[in-house]
Amino acid sequence: MPEMTFDVRWPDGTDTACYSPSLVMWDHLEVGVSYPVTEFVERTSRALGEASERVRARYGIGCTGAAEQEAAIRGLAARYPADAPVEVLRMAPPLPGGAA
Repeated sequence: MPEMTFDVRWPDGTDTACYSPSLVMWDHLEVGVSYPVTEFVERTSRALGEASERVRARYGIGCTGAAEQEAAIRGLAARYPADAPVEVLRMAPPLPGGAA
């Protein structure tokens, strides 16, 4: 199962490298797009939940890394106003076939 990273810039200009145990983040975020904090948390939580379920389907146990990343995102997001922008800077690796 391919893992991926995605880098984001928080409203105060801080950059954070994030992790997903699958490429599912490509289904929920776009590089170069800014999302309000609340929407960013919703999108990443949904994606990381799906990623964890993919791990569970394959290995019989959910992904603790996905749960930890979701908790870290929620903790960071709590520092900012709900409508402040979070920009997606980069996602890697690209989808197979270069679709993204």
